Amino acid sequence: MDFRTEIKIPNPTFDISYKDELVMLGSCFTENIGKKLSGSKFKIDINPFGISYNPLSIENSIRILLEKKQFTENDLFFHHGVWNNFAHHGSFSDISKGVCLQKINERINVSSDMLKNANHLIITFGTAWIYELKETKNVVGNCHKLPEKTFDRRCLSIDEIVETYTNLTHCIRLFNPAINIIFTVSPVRHWKDGAHENQLSKSILLLAIDKLQQTFPNLHYFPAYEIVMDELRDYRFYAEDMLHPNNLAINYIWEKFSETYFSAETINIQREVDEISKAEAHKPFNPDTKAHQDFLLKLEEKKKMLQGKYPFINI
Repeated sequence: MDFRTEIKIPNPTFDISYKDELVMLGSCFTENIGKKLSGSKFKIDINPFGISYNPLSIENSIRILLEKKQFTENDLFFHHGVWNNFAHHGSFSDISKGVCLQKINERINVSSDMLKNANHLIITFGTAWIYELKETKNVVGNCHKLPEKTFDRRCLSIDEIVETYTNLTHCIRLFNPAINIIFTVSPVRHWKDGAHENQLSKSILLLAIDKLQQTFPNLHYFPAYEIVMDELRDYRFYAEDMLHPNNLAINYIWEKFSETYFSAETINIQREVDEISKAEAHKPFNPDTKAHQDFLLKLEEKKKMLQGKYPFINI
């Protein structure tokens, strides 16, 4: 007897290998699965602007990378003692205007080059609700704790998202014709939007992606949202806030992602790499003992052996 519904994921026309480069932008799936990929030593760039939730902010980030735009002092604003930019997460903010710009522009340069050569671009939509700066009508990626009256809040339509990403997909293909684009929808519920509003938001995102796939058959979708909503339909798979998937759920999604996109060879390599990563993460009670020093020497030997075996991985 089967006591749960299982999501059937179609076999993709490609796989993700250790020789590939990946760029990921968006919300929680990007952060969680991106860290898994990074921890397993895949070549990956995760959220070069910080975490983003809505399709228009993500689109703006990608266009900045396509243009390799360089920010100037005119793009910054001062608030709560630091310089900020509306396209960037607070981790880019700084008390020094120069340092803030340096962090922003250096990351853009690196990420733009990565996107140019990347084999896979993974985009995760979190919500269809956006915040527009009243003064400019521009959609912001981060409100930086400015007063609510500074922004207008509204929900994107399906057609807005489809039109925006139809144009963007053409631009991405011109920039990097060989890149695979994978969409996902975050399973995190945006409860502050309201229960019904959150459902409408997720529906809009799902329908927009489906329409895009009808236009571009080579666009792909990974059902992270459906896996949590249907396969893991239980609060034991949620964190204490009852909104975010917990580590058990994240590990399950990672397992499904690996099964879908990794070849048998990649999975075998990943197991070897993960053994090294686990050993590196080991924290000894007595680091100065001879036993631990011998452990470190053996670990270095294993790393050198693995690096020689797989020179395309940065062990």
